[in-house]
Amino acid sequence: MNYPYLLFDADNTLFNFDRANQEAFHAVCRQFDIPDSDETFALYERCNNEMWAAFDRGECTKEFLVVQRFRNFLSAMGLDRDAEGCNALHLHTLSQCAFMLPYAEEVCHTLARSHKLYLVTNAVASVQRSRLARSAVRPYITDAFISEEAGAAKPAPAYFDYVFACIDGITKENCIVIGDSLSSDIRGANNYGLPCCWYDPKNSPAPADLRIDYRITDLRQLYQIV
Repeated sequence: MNYPYLLFDADNTLFNFDRANQEAFHAVCRQFDIPDSDETFALYERCNNEMWAAFDRGECTKEFLVVQRFRNFLSAMGLDRDAEGCNALHLHTLSQCAFMLPYAEEVCHTLARSHKLYLVTNAVASVQRSRLARSAVRPYITDAFISEEAGAAKPAPAYFDYVFACIDGITKENCIVIGDSLSSDIRGANNYGLPCCWYDPKNSPAPADLRIDYRITDLRQLYQIV
């Protein structure tokens, strides 16, 4: 066994966040009379991704981010709507959606027989805990470490200080970070000196400034790594 402690990112690593995010956006559009189209969703996603990138760089709080993304989106749309109300409905809808990515349940079920599985996530705590509780992988996850409860977020070393303080027996040699995000998961592992596995089902270009120890396009490839 190479890595008995597995630190999984949640969204778009185990959970199908893209599908949940679209469901939540549709709900906001229905409730707040916002045009619902591929174009408006793409605009929301640009605003959302810009704010999460700022959060990853430590430029804003999560509380500011989740409302500001809707302020930016509504401003770009030229609409006068309640940004806080949009965000509240979006988060509530997300909390009800526990869609899994292909093979996530199978892989967690199999690996949990021999490994300790944990979630390491920057998502909103109330949303993530609700989704985890509803999910098919809940029986296999030993614990979840959420940034707002940790007092720090990936990719900051302080976040992993918190994780390591909570897990008995973990070392920098016997664990691995598994995630889809280069800016939070892989950079976080790099910053803390941890082995990392990039889950990249789209076969994206690899950046030159990050160490990527393993790269997979299918979660079942983890069997040969861990």
